[in-house]
Parts: sequence; C-alpha cells; structure tokens
Amino acid sequence: MTEDGKGVRGRLPAWPRQALNSSVIAAEQAYRKRSSLPLLTDADIEALKAGQPMWWEQEGGTPPAAAAPAAPAAVVAAAPPPAAPAAALVVSEEVQKIVAQGKKWSKSSIAAEQAKRKRNNAPALNDAEVAALLGEPYVPSAAPAASAAVAAPVAAAPVASAPVVYTVGEEVKKMVALGKKWSKSSIAAEQAKRKRNNLPPFNEAEVAALLGEPYVPGAAATPAPAAAVAVTAAPVAARPAAASPAVPQGTSVARSGVSTSYVGTPAVGTSKAARAGGVASVGPEDNEINQGRRRFAWAAVAAFLTAWFLAFFRFFLPRTLFEPATSFKIGYPEDYGLGVDTKWQQRFRIWVDKTPDRIFVIYARCTHLGCTPDWKPSENKFKCPCHGSGYDSEGINFEGPAPRPMDRAHVEVAPDGQILVDVSKLYQWPKGQPTQFNDDGAYLRT
Repeated sequence: MTEDGKGVRGRLPAWPRQALNSSVIAAEQAYRKRSSLPLLTDADIEALKAGQPMWWEQEGGTPPAAAAPAAPAAVVAAAPPPAAPAAALVVSEEVQKIVAQGKKWSKSSIAAEQAKRKRNNAPALNDAEVAALLGEPYVPSAAPAASAAVAAPVAAAPVASAPVVYTVGEEVKKMVALGKKWSKSSIAAEQAKRKRNNLPPFNEAEVAALLGEPYVPGAAATPAPAAAVAVTAAPVAARPAAASPAVPQGTSVARSGVSTSYVGTPAVGTSKAARAGGVASVGPEDNEINQGRRRFAWAAVAAFLTAWFLAFFRFFLPRTLFEPATSFKIGYPEDYGLGVDTKWQQRFRIWVDKTPDRIFVIYARCTHLGCTPDWKPSENKFKCPCHGSGYDSEGINFEGPAPRPMDRAHVEVAPDGQILVDVSKLYQWPKGQPTQFNDDGAYLRT
C-alpha cells in the first residue's frame, strides 16, 4: 500500500503505533520480499524499533538518500542550533499517591509496571516518575539526548536532610497491648490487606512495635516526598557531533546502578508476579475461621485414611459364617405330653411329637420346596402356606404336591437324662422306598 507516493507501509500498523520488536519487523521484511515491494531500510528499521514515524510519515520529511551532505565538524559546531520544543517531565498524581504510601519500588517492579502499561496502551512512566518510585533524586544529566553543552534548570525533588520520625497510631497501640508478637509474614499479609482496602499502611515505627523491636529513626530508606518533580529542557547551546536515535519516553527504567537480568512481565503465579502486583507472597490470615477449616480438612483426611486402612486389613481376615448349633438338648421326656409340641419351632425349627409308645422329632421343612409348614391343632395336621401341602400329626404327607413325608432328626438320651437332638443327621422316607423312621436314633421309646 502506497501513501502519498513516498513510501510503502505494507502490513505495518498506521502511525501512531507502539515500538515494534525484531520478530515483527523480520515478518514484514519477508512479506515485502514475497510481494516484490521495496524492503525497509536501516533508517526505517531504527525508527520502527524506537517507536518513531518513518521519514515519509513525517510532515516535510526527506528520504535519507536525499539529505544534504554533512558539514565539516568545525562548521557543525558553529551552526546555530535548531529550535527544540520544551519537554516537561512531571510526576503524575497516580505516582504521587504511590510515593505517599511510603513503599519503595524495586527495578523489577518498575519493569513489570512498564510492561503492564504497554499492554494496556497506557502512557509509560517517565524518568522523573521512575526516580520518585525508586526513592532517588532525579538527575537531569540522565535524560536521553542530553549533551555536555545543555543548560537545563532542574527543579529536583528536595532531599530530606534529617531522618523522618514516625509515630505509632492508636490502632497499633491496641494491637501491641494485647501482647501478641507479630511475625514478618503476618505484617506483610496485613500490609497487603490494607492496600486492597485502601487503608494507610504501617509505618516503620508501627512495624517495629508489632515485631517487638526497638525503633531506630532513619534506619530504613526515607520515602521520597510526594511533591511534583518538574524538569524543563532549556534551548540547546550547541548541536551534538553525532545525533543518536531518539528513544521513546518512559522506555528506560533506570540510567544508573547494577543491571538486572530479569526483563518482561513475571509469570503468573510466581513470587515475582506477586511482588510486582503489590501482593504479599504469604499464606492466608491465621485467624479462628481458617484454623477451624484446616482442622476440619485434616480430620476428613484422617477419617478417610483410617477407613481405607480398616478395609485393607479386613481383606486378609477369613470370611466366617456363624450358624446355629446342629446338636442341642430339649429337656427330659417327662416334660412333653401326647401330641405335637411347637415350642422349639422358632429357635431350632423342630417339632417334638409324642405318641403312646415313642417320642420323635420332626424337622419343620416341607419336602416340596423347603417352606416351613404351620401346625393346625384344630385340624390335627401340618399345612404348608406356600403350595398347600398337607401332613398328618406324624409328618406323613397326604395332600398337596409334597412328594414324601417330612424328615425326622436324630434323637438320643444324654448322660444327664435329657433328650439330645442332632439335626445334622436326618431320617427320611423316600417315595417308593423303605422307611428310615424305624431305625435306631429316629425315635425314643417311652
């Protein structure tokens, strides 16, 4: 795309634009090469990296190739300087509020703030604001494009000659009176909480009181005053011998000191990101509610592990099925009268039947499908409630689908004279076969 017949913008964003990095410029060069468009010159690349307009985007701009040849050094030194607009570097109200809180920023925090402002298309911090956040006096010689022949009256921030003495507030006095000694992590968490709630932070005296340490005025760095720092650039006395490309305002974090290896925005979730955002890198507040939550969580974990351990231990124990005894005593023969006695039906599932010449025990199980029949004394018979099988008083089937009489249990007289019953041994009368009801052990003689 051609603008005014001077230059080709291609896929570059229109002016005004932010400074471009090398990868974006390389992609533009590749696009121009594929499209047979004029490539970017070195001057264009420098202007794009510095965030400045290219020569054909400026009013009255001339191409670098058509510029007049450079004059000799002596002539340049004597040439009258061009008129330069005055630039005022003023600390904004937002930065003044941050400085008034007494927090001294580090260079990494300022770098993160600059990157954040760049992403949000907000104006970057200028040199005066950077110096105020660092707690350092602004040095006018550190400004870009300055020379030895520049005469600039600087209204620098006044430097306190004496340390500031802080006092302990009433709120902190009440906290100290409670006798609780705070840790540094607790104070950091409280400072972050106050910042979120727009409350004044603890000063040095209050922090020392909460820590239980003596307060020494001036031991910590004195915060810079919240006064506006104004710098007015004076007219240039002489033109510099070699003009350096202009750097966008606010791109330099610090002009002096030890360089830092960290550049860019901290990764989310790291301690650097927490410090850059002004968030204390400590855990939650240690109050009554959080302590109760932690106790509940640990109790739940302990209960789960205990249940899992018991289930694991139970896996190795044998599976035992406890059944009632098959051999038991039911009293003396004299305890029973003639007829059917049903007192042991619920406990042992038997009936004791006594006739004039013998006593025998009927096992209360229908021979059809195994149901428990009912004794009907008015009808003098056993009746199965499932399918209607009928048995007489001695357990002999006479109606219904029952194929044979009910079984009889083994009986004998114990050494103490009681009747000993063993239901593990049963006597039967199969259909069409001889009966076992007359075998020894199937009855007792009276």
